[in-house]
Amino acid sequence: MKLISWNVNGLRAVMGKNFMEAFNALDADVFCLQETKLQEGQIEMALPGYHQYWNYAEKKGYSGTAVFTRQEPLSVRYGIGVDLFDHEGRVITLELKDFFLVTVYTPNSQDGLARLLYRMEWEDAFLKYLKELEKTKPVVFCGDLNVAHTEIDIENPKSNIRNAGFTQEERDKMTALLGSGFIDTFRYFYPDVTGAYSWWSYRFHARENNAGWRIDYFIVSQALKDRLQAASIHNEIFGSDHCPVELIIA
Repeated sequence: MKLISWNVNGLRAVMGKNFMEAFNALDADVFCLQETKLQEGQIEMALPGYHQYWNYAEKKGYSGTAVFTRQEPLSVRYGIGVDLFDHEGRVITLELKDFFLVTVYTPNSQDGLARLLYRMEWEDAFLKYLKELEKTKPVVFCGDLNVAHTEIDIENPKSNIRNAGFTQEERDKMTALLGSGFIDTFRYFYPDVTGAYSWWSYRFHARENNAGWRIDYFIVSQALKDRLQAASIHNEIFGSDHCPVELIIA
């Protein structure tokens, strides 16, 4: 099964660039989007063979997630069941035969770390949600987690040490999550690879110079370890400030 995750930073914008070409070329069984920036009814997607699921933020032009899947899920849920976090369209969970698939757009701590406390509360609530799911079956979750976990996941670690997405607080939450029984699939296959990024600022020719961050992930329950086949980052695909990331699982 091929799974793709992509923060499109505005689906309508990327539809005007290369979205359908990329979608067809990637030919995924499940395609997850973050930061769709849509309200219901603002776009019609003709995707023959796929079931579509959307979660919209109440705030217009903000956040939002979507999942397109060839395999019809056994059940679908939106959000994590915590009112504080369920108004921004950040989570969709599909129950598939062998595992839960969760797509997530993690809140950004924002300039000046204005939302860091909210982010810390989110991290605890989201991990609790994942561990509850695991009581039923293993979990695969993916999306823009808005954190570069280690220094090799970011081009300029020292100059970003107190910037949103690379604070010690955010990195520690990721360490705790992985320590609770989850696998960062890209690092499972490529533990020491450097220069592998999924997001680049639009400023300073960052993408041209590959001055990026790896903040988009596929993470799985330890129980799925033996089913992992490949993980990759499609930095050849443009259209957003993020590129798609991929997981192949048996």
